[in-house]
Amino acid sequence: VFRGWTAGEVDTPEQARARIRQLKRDGAVGVKFFGAPEEILWAGLEEAKKQGLKTTMHHAQLDVAHADVMDTSSHGLGSMEHWYGLPEALFDDRTLQDYPLDYNYNDEQHRFENAGKLWKQAAGPGSDRWEEVMSTLLEREFSIIPTFSIYSASRDWMRKRRAEWHDDYTMPELWQFYAPDRNAHGSYWFDWGAEQEAAWKENYRLWMRFINDYKNRGGKVGVGEDAGYIYSTYGFGFVEEMEMLREAGFHPLEVLKAATLDGAKILGVEGETGSIQVGKRADLVIIKENPLANLKTLYATGHVKLDPETNRPVRVGGVDYVVKNGVVYDGAKLRDEIKAMVANEKERLGVAPGPMPIVDFDLQGN
Repeated sequence: VFRGWTAGEVDTPEQARARIRQLKRDGAVGVKFFGAPEEILWAGLEEAKKQGLKTTMHHAQLDVAHADVMDTSSHGLGSMEHWYGLPEALFDDRTLQDYPLDYNYNDEQHRFENAGKLWKQAAGPGSDRWEEVMSTLLEREFSIIPTFSIYSASRDWMRKRRAEWHDDYTMPELWQFYAPDRNAHGSYWFDWGAEQEAAWKENYRLWMRFINDYKNRGGKVGVGEDAGYIYSTYGFGFVEEMEMLREAGFHPLEVLKAATLDGAKILGVEGETGSIQVGKRADLVIIKENPLANLKTLYATGHVKLDPETNRPVRVGGVDYVVKNGVVYDGAKLRDEIKAMVANEKERLGVAPGPMPIVDFDLQGN
């Protein structure tokens, strides 16, 4: 899947259509859009539909005034990632976000702090506008990949940054990128406290309600993590996303369906993968524990519970085997290799083993 274009590449609807046709010739099967002036965005979406390309979008906050999810889906967009553009589509007493008059999008704490107040501005559950938006998206067979996990630090920064897997599985370079920094995207902890977290908790309550209602009424919801930012380390964010769908109200079986078959359907590859079926690829995760009973057992760090025989805590879980397209990988060996990579990099940089500091350290090893 290719992103449609970047700033400067496309300045007219004709250029947008030409770019989409070129992506098709280059072998793309889908296009991710971000934002653009409406005449350019509509041309790109319509051309992608004409070319038979799958489409998804991160609705840029700077463009949702003319391109919320109701607008983009009406022009053929097939799915959305994250949530921008969804609460704005639910506005019924305003047309623009209620931002402070000194709002600065380039100040990332300002940006994310105010994003945490958007769902409160939207029409609430059961309202006429809520029903209108939901029924319209369902009629258009629109799919949503909410990526709850990538923003979860916004509602509890300390919990997210102290997650135990950082010690062994987060590279020091990535850890430093996570830390408060005005020059790094998603590192918006300039002065993040209880007020910001309280707003985001309410944001999640309403957002999760919409997603669970959408699923209950037949809408497709997929699992995605968008890791590499905001204290979300690759792989762990995916399992955390499954946990957050459970928090939103999904039954554990619905969570696994979203992570497998529904995801395959959103991508249009359900004939190849997404379920265990004769003729499909052998794409499997094998684990001794029952993830339906406890999704936490899917984490590489496993889960701690009390052993009834010894009355001592024991760690269980972690994927035992991964089968990708018929090739079998040993889960424990993969985990050991990753931990060794992280340990070696820490040693090279002179970073002490164990919990990483919030303060900067020298990435050059000097």
